[in-house]
Amino acid sequence: MKSFLFRLYLAWMKFRARFTTMENNNIVILNGSGRSGSNGYAFYKWLLINHPEYNTTLVEPWPSSHLKWETWQKIGAARYVITTHQPFKVRKHQINVQLWHGVPLKRMGIMANNTKYRDNKRNEKMWHKTADVVASSSDLYETLMSACMAIETKKYHKLGFPRLDLLSNPVISKKQFLKDLFNVEDEKAQIGIYMPTFRYELEDKSIMDKIKEGNFFAFEDFDGEKLNDELKKRHQYLVVKLHPYEMRLFANFKSNYSNIAFLNNDYLFDNNYDLYELLGNTDFLMTDFSSIYFDYLHLHKPVVFVTNFLKQYEKTRGLLLGPYDEITPGIHVNSESELIDNLDHLDNQQIANRRLYWLHLTNQVKGPYCERVFNYMTQEYRG
Repeated sequence: MKSFLFRLYLAWMKFRARFTTMENNNIVILNGSGRSGSNGYAFYKWLLINHPEYNTTLVEPWPSSHLKWETWQKIGAARYVITTHQPFKVRKHQINVQLWHGVPLKRMGIMANNTKYRDNKRNEKMWHKTADVVASSSDLYETLMSACMAIETKKYHKLGFPRLDLLSNPVISKKQFLKDLFNVEDEKAQIGIYMPTFRYELEDKSIMDKIKEGNFFAFEDFDGEKLNDELKKRHQYLVVKLHPYEMRLFANFKSNYSNIAFLNNDYLFDNNYDLYELLGNTDFLMTDFSSIYFDYLHLHKPVVFVTNFLKQYEKTRGLLLGPYDEITPGIHVNSESELIDNLDHLDNQQIANRRLYWLHLTNQVKGPYCERVFNYMTQEYRG
């Protein structure tokens, strides 16, 4: 019922917004990705600096039933509507540029084990009618997205993803990042970042209970003090960036550990950072089924894959590629003890070669990516 009422609200506001006057130099970015690697936010910041002649509006969070009428007027007046999730526009002659939010690893839409047929058909229709330009990075990306959303091939354009521009030029230094999160100076520091996917959809209360207790890995053998000590011995620092829902479960996410810190959205929003503007300062990534690792390949740094819920996730939602061991170029750990055993051996030449293989497979486009997207949508797109 709630979903139906929200769709009704969107339909009504779209109808009203059609009566605003559209201007060719108006751009609106509907950002549904927060600040954790948002193509929309990266593109917005780039536009403000490089194309001030355009009136660019950032709308976040999106979608929302709490937007002011003035915001809807800006959406209606935009020639270009940029989206990071479902395509959207108010009127036919607007141009919807779909940036999405990563090379998909998890099953979505008609490919997922946990979606409904009616919703999937509605989404397919939305992509068909509304998306004009779908930014792509590779043939593989297009195949995966179309398998899930039934997107026509003519909509794809190999432009790359704006957030990748942020990786090579961190907004602050590694020294400052270490100071901000750990309040230390350490010339030998190695900074790792742990970014798991949304584990709530596993519908396993025991996982959420572990996270509530501070066991952010949800390992059976979790011992925070021991892990902290092992990291400290090696001058390694672990930044934990959980899904916002999981962060809300924490009774106390201000870490008492010396070498483990939690990165929350307040830090990003207060400083007007996107996570990708900081990723370049890290030395290794830890994740499970998040597609962030495809982007992290651009940094040519080690990736550690946490597999303690692999079988459960494959059953609940499913992965688009497999076997998992073959598509994940990095160390695999299933417990804290395995993680500690591998802290001194996060990389080798064989793994580095596999990372390069997957980078070439998932990215056939050279940057700068923001510029490519802008030039195509304003100069080359013919409808």
